[in-house]
Amino acid sequence: MSSVLGVSVGAGAVRMARPHAGGTHGHVAPHAFDLQTIPVGPQHVDELAAEAIGVTLEAIGDIGATVIAYRGEQHGIRAAMARQQLTNYELVPEIVAALEFAESTGDIRGISSLVVYDLGSSGLSVSVVDTHTREVRHSERTSDISGDYLDSLIREQQIASGRIAHPQDHAGLAALDALCREAKEQLSTNTAVALPSEQGLVLLAQENFEALIMLAVESSARMARDVIVRSDRPVHGVLAIGGCARIPLVAKVLERWMGVPVIVPDSPETVMARGAALLARSVRPSSGPVAPLNDDELSPAWLSNPPKDKQKREISGAVLAVSALAVVAAIGLWLGYGTEVLQRDSRSDNSTSTPPTSAPRTTTLDPQIAVSPAPTTESESPAAPPPRRQTTTTPPPPTPGPNTIVVPGLPPIIVPTIPPELLPPFPPPPPPPPR
Repeated sequence: MSSVLGVSVGAGAVRMARPHAGGTHGHVAPHAFDLQTIPVGPQHVDELAAEAIGVTLEAIGDIGATVIAYRGEQHGIRAAMARQQLTNYELVPEIVAALEFAESTGDIRGISSLVVYDLGSSGLSVSVVDTHTREVRHSERTSDISGDYLDSLIREQQIASGRIAHPQDHAGLAALDALCREAKEQLSTNTAVALPSEQGLVLLAQENFEALIMLAVESSARMARDVIVRSDRPVHGVLAIGGCARIPLVAKVLERWMGVPVIVPDSPETVMARGAALLARSVRPSSGPVAPLNDDELSPAWLSNPPKDKQKREISGAVLAVSALAVVAAIGLWLGYGTEVLQRDSRSDNSTSTPPTSAPRTTTLDPQIAVSPAPTTESESPAAPPPRRQTTTTPPPPTPGPNTIVVPGLPPIIVPTIPPELLPPFPPPPPPPPR
């Protein structure tokens, strides 16, 4: 029996989950998964995720489906998967993976309207979701509060206390931030932490930590309440996920501000990956559109059998032809209509040089819940046959007369002859000057 793989791609880590063998499609135990976390280093997160999936598929040969929970644009992860020659996967929005896990474990049973509060390392996302239809009523995201911001509060407090010397270089600052992150995680279950480092001792108590981050957590709760108001829909519960949901103060403040139950699953930072693994059981994987890449741009494949069929996307461009009226304007000037021709020429240039623009589409949904657009029928329909050319016989130009002006590329211009009797008489000569 083949297994499945769920992956979540976050700013701070790539997480993978595999359900234990013998799992059922009904109630799922929260710990019935094999989990793996890969911290994001200097490598781009999309490339790291694609390589991690390739290594896992190579090491575990019985994985029959892979689902990746994503936020934002799909192009980066699809291009990275194409470079690894991985096609048997499915992309789903993070909010869908979170709801799948919460419904499978029974955590949100009886809640029809839910707030998903996702506080991770790079920011906070708040979404109001209908659990029955999985429709997102309203969603907003901010980077003003994040796990990295809470780490920086601990770092500055420790430096201000005098126990920690300020690092002299970027490497020392990164090491201190990692130590403050570890202290934050340990305070989720301990009342105090003491972690030694090269710069000194990181010492922090639970009550001091809560006082340090209280304003930031209350600000996040205020944002969540504002999102509920803007959604114009009552809610019956809050699902708190992300690494910072482990902090006990977060659930306390949210429940006080919202007045509804706050649900914090076990290992809230892995909810997306576990939900993606559950979706892999029911979603049929498909290759989906991949970014066009040249053969020399593909890195070595992790899979033993690369895809046999490679499709190259052909791009056709349209050419816009603009005609000049300089010759016509010159003739018009000679005939006395130059001003009108030039004005008409100027209007024509303005109308043809300004491309038509359409108003951008606006939506209240966050990019992390945007679905990929369906392929247009234009790319699927066969090309229309070229129009038949019809040959027409052009009559020879008339023989130019004495009053005909011939300009190459233009029809003959005939200047009318004015009869002499219609011409005004010449004025009489001026009288001679007096002597």
